[in-house]
Amino acid sequence: MGVFDRQKANHEPRWLGSSSPTRTPLIPSISAARWLLVLIVAAGVYFFYGFLVPVLAALVIGFASWPLYRKLLARVGGNTTIAATIAIIMIITFLVIPIGLAVAYTTGEVRTWVAWAIHANRTGAPTPNWIVVLPLAGSYLDEVWTKYIGSPGALGEVIQAVSGANIGNIYRAVLAAGGGAFHLLLTLLFMLIALFFVYRDGFSFSKQIDMLGERILPNRWERISRVVPATISSTVMGMTLIAIGEGIVLGLAYWIAGVPSPVTLGVLTGVMALIPGGAPLSFTLVSIYLLASGSHVAGIGLFVWGTVELFIVDKTLRPKLVGGPIKLPFLPTFFGLVGGVKTMGFLGLFIGPVLMALIVAIWREWIHEARNAEKGETGPQILIDEQAPSPSKPIPRIAEG
Repeated sequence: MGVFDRQKANHEPRWLGSSSPTRTPLIPSISAARWLLVLIVAAGVYFFYGFLVPVLAALVIGFASWPLYRKLLARVGGNTTIAATIAIIMIITFLVIPIGLAVAYTTGEVRTWVAWAIHANRTGAPTPNWIVVLPLAGSYLDEVWTKYIGSPGALGEVIQAVSGANIGNIYRAVLAAGGGAFHLLLTLLFMLIALFFVYRDGFSFSKQIDMLGERILPNRWERISRVVPATISSTVMGMTLIAIGEGIVLGLAYWIAGVPSPVTLGVLTGVMALIPGGAPLSFTLVSIYLLASGSHVAGIGLFVWGTVELFIVDKTLRPKLVGGPIKLPFLPTFFGLVGGVKTMGFLGLFIGPVLMALIVAIWREWIHEARNAEKGETGPQILIDEQAPSPSKPIPRIAEG
C-alpha cells in the first residue's frame, strides 16, 4: 500500500462516526476493565443461573470432603482422575443406598395401606380407640369415621366422589410431582458432574483463585483463604453430625417410650433435624400420639426429654460446630439456617450458615481495625472467635497438599 492509499484509508469515515484525534479517556482503563469484568460475571450468572444450585452443592460437598479426598488421592498415587472417579462412585453409593431403602420402605407402607383400605371398604373398619378417647374432638371424629369408613362400601364412595370432583387437580398434581422428580434427578446429575471436576481440578483451580485473591485483596486473602474452607467444612460436618446425633438420641427415646417403628421415626427425625424446627415438630407429634393413645407418662416424658435435648444442642453444640473457627453465636446461626432455607431450599441449610460466618468474620475484622486505629496500631486480619490464632497453629488452607 502506497502513501496515497494509506492517507486515503485514514480519512475514510468509520461505521460509528468520523475519526478523531486521540483524547484523554473519560474512564481510566483499569476502572473500565473492572466494570467490564463485573458485567461479564453478572451476565454469566444470569445465563447460567439454572446450574448455580448444583455447582454450589458440588463446591460445598467438595470443601467438606476435601480432607478425605486428599487421603484417597495419596492412596492411588496422586492420579486425580482415578481418585475423582472413586470418590464419585462412593458418593453415588452413599446416595443410592438410603434412597433405595426409603423407596422400599415407602412401597411396603403403601401396599399395607392399600390392603387395609380394600379390607375396610369391603367390611368396614371400627374407629380406633385412641381416636375415640381424644378429649373434646373424640366423639365428633368417631361419628365422621363411622360415616365414611366404618360401614362397608363407604370408603369407596368417598374416593370416587373426591377423585371425580378433583380429577383435574389430581392430574396436575401428578404432573407437577413428576416434573419435580425429574428436575431433582437432573440437578443431582449436574451436581455429580461438577463435583467430579472439583475433585479432579481442585488443586489447580484453587491455585488460580489464590493468585487472583492475592492481587485483589493482598492484605487479607491469606486469612480469607484459610477461614472460608474451614468454615464450609465444619458447617457441613457439624450440621450432619447434629442431625445424626438427634436422630439417634430421639430414636432411643421413642424406643423407650414404646412408640411403634422407633428406628423409622428416628431416621425421619434425623432428616427433619436438618430443617429449622423439624426436630421439635417430630418429637412433639410423637408425644401427642402417645398422649392420645393413653400413654400419658410416656408422652410427657418424651416431650420433656426432647425439649431439654434440643435446648442443650441449640445453646452449646450447634454454635460450636456450625461455623467452625468463627464460632457463630446462636442468633446468626439461626438466621443463617432460616434465611438459607427460605432462599435456596435444602442447599441453603449449608450456604446460609457459611455466609453468616463470613459476615461475622468481616464484622470482627472491622471492629479490630477500628480498635487498632484508636491505639495507633496496624495490621488487618480476620478474627476467629474474637482472637486470631497464634502463628504456631495456623489453619490449613484447602489447596495445600
